[in-house]
This record gives sequence, structure tokens and C-alpha cells, in this order.
Amino acid sequence: MKHYKYLLMRRFTQIGILLLYIGANAWGWKILRGDLSASLLMGKVPLADPYAVVQIAVTGATLGMDIILGALIVTLFYGVIGGRAFCSWVCPINMITDTAAWLRRKMRLSEIQKRFYISRSLRYWILGLSLILSAVMGVAAFELISPVSMAHRGAVFGMGMGGGALVVIFLFDLLVHENGWCGYICPLGASYALIGKFSFIRVHHDANKCTDCRDCITVCPEKEVLHMINRSSESVLMGECTNCGRCVDVCKEDALGFSIRSQLKQPKDEE
Repeated sequence: MKHYKYLLMRRFTQIGILLLYIGANAWGWKILRGDLSASLLMGKVPLADPYAVVQIAVTGATLGMDIILGALIVTLFYGVIGGRAFCSWVCPINMITDTAAWLRRKMRLSEIQKRFYISRSLRYWILGLSLILSAVMGVAAFELISPVSMAHRGAVFGMGMGGGALVVIFLFDLLVHENGWCGYICPLGASYALIGKFSFIRVHHDANKCTDCRDCITVCPEKEVLHMINRSSESVLMGECTNCGRCVDVCKEDALGFSIRSQLKQPKDEE
């Protein structure tokens, strides 16, 4: 059970949040109402996706104070505490991409499949392009085609093309490119990587305990963030880390664990 601690916690959180939204729509629960773009917590606290709000803002539309406040609350939470945790702890698509990644490992597709290069910076280019298109078209461009929004609204409200979007992403990650959607394409993930770059909660690596088994790198959806493995004792500071905890789960030597960023200002191990 130890090796699945954070995985189980993430699934409980993701499914729990989804059930709260479904309960609000189906049975009138007032704990969490709305969708991932704009919500109301306990009937009083507004929450809004900062990326969606910026898209709306560049269209020239007037934003209500509740939406602005909601975006600020979410930005502060992920910017100070959560990092890019939205992608691994909240987003419903993460369950689909994790399943595809698990199947790829079991089927050893990455070993036999010819890889083709996709730059991880592509998601940031898509992020920038979506803002330009939003300004030109006068609508929130990515929100029109967002698989995250379609999947979530499909699950909560029982309509739309959410199921089809999930199938496409699953097949893309399974058959075309490992961690393709979240790791290379999704601009929503890129926005949270920028927001959470300086958050306090970080994974820390202890090189003195590491045996270089590389199990952590095998399961990590953003492998470049673990560049310090078996090299130096330091924290994972790249904003692209999703704080999913899978590297911590699979590390049998306890060389990886969550810590507070302010406690990690220590010199790297000397070579």
C-alpha cells in the first residue's frame, strides 16, 4: 500500500471533487457548484480558472468582481502551495492519461515504438496562440475546444462530446506518444506550470539514499524535472512538476519525499 499512497490520495481527491460537482447538478448540493472554469465553494467563495479568465479578459469583455476574485484565489493557492497540482489532483483527464501511461509500460510500447520528437515548449506556444486567437475572435478560444472542459461538463451535466475527447486523448497517449497530451500539448497545464513555478510544496531528492534504480523516472510524466536523480541532493524546482507523488510512491529507498521549499535552501552535494 505504501507504494500507492499518493496515487490513491489523488484518485480519492479527483473522484471526490467530481462527485461534488455532480451532486450539485443532480441533487442540489451547495458544497461545490459550477464547473472547472467557474465555481462557487460553500455558496460563498468564488473560484475561477485563471487561464479561462485571461482568455476572456483579452477578448475585451468586462469581468465581474466575483470572477476576478475567484481567479485570484485559485492563482494564490497554486502559486503559493499547490504548484501544478491541478493537473494531477483535480483534472479528470489525468485518470485517463495515467491509465494510458500504465498500459504503455505494461505493453512496453515505448521500447518498441519509434519515437518522434515533440518539443515540450509546444504547450506554451499553444497557450500564447490561444490568447491571440481569443483577442482576434472575441471568444475564449481554448474553452471552445478544451477536452478538459468537455470531459468535465460531460460527466457533470451528461452532455457534449466529453467521451469522444477522452477516447482521442487516451489513444494518442497510448499509441502515438507517451504522456503526449499533458506533457506536450495541453495549454491549461502550461498555465499552471507558470503559476506554480515558485510554490512552496516541492519534491526533494536525497542523493545519499538514491541507488539510481530510475523507477521514479519511469513513472514520471515530466521526466526532465528529475534531472538531479543520483547526482545531487536538491528539490524539484521546475514548474512543470505536477506534484503527483508517483516518484515518491515508487522510491523504495525513500530518496524522494515532499518538503517545504523554504527548508530546502541547502548546498548541492559536492562531486
